[in-house]
Amino acid sequence: MGYFIIIAIVLVVGVLNIKTVPQSQAYVIERLGEYKEVWSEGLHFKMPFIDQIVKKVNLKEQMEDFPLQPIITKDNIMLKIDATFYYHIVDAKSYAYSVENPIKDVESLISVALRNIVGNLEMDDAISSREYINAKTREVMDRALMRWGIKIIKVEVKNIIPPEEITDSIAKQMKAEYERQALLDEYRNRETEM
Repeated sequence: MGYFIIIAIVLVVGVLNIKTVPQSQAYVIERLGEYKEVWSEGLHFKMPFIDQIVKKVNLKEQMEDFPLQPIITKDNIMLKIDATFYYHIVDAKSYAYSVENPIKDVESLISVALRNIVGNLEMDDAISSREYINAKTREVMDRALMRWGIKIIKVEVKNIIPPEEITDSIAKQMKAEYERQALLDEYRNRETEM
């Protein structure tokens, strides 16, 4: 009877330590507090009481929204820029051990990169150069993040918002141009009628 209880306990412990890693995930394993390995998808056995799953890493492409950031251009105009970045984890071990909060740190790095890139452009260039800003930010981020196990797929600037007084000034300028063009067209029509 005692043997059956021991066998039952061994079976339960054994079954509880069989782990299945789903597709597009990786598990970082430590043995007695030290890194041992990364499990990819499939069936794995964890040594009871010795091995521990310390991080489950999603390897799928993911997206994060980046909040509005005030950025000063080369001509001292403060723009507000918000962006989205797409990334995926390429090295689960580096992702687990390199930094405490990788995504928050990625946001900080993107903020610095955007400030450096847009800070070297004048307002008109910044507003009309989204593709350049996106490509340059991604290039800077790729170099910085590979050691963290993160690959930036795309950085996309969604909005570049100039100060309200500049927006109002542009609207007034466009209205004046439209009215000037209308007067010019009216003058030309009179000339052709004579």
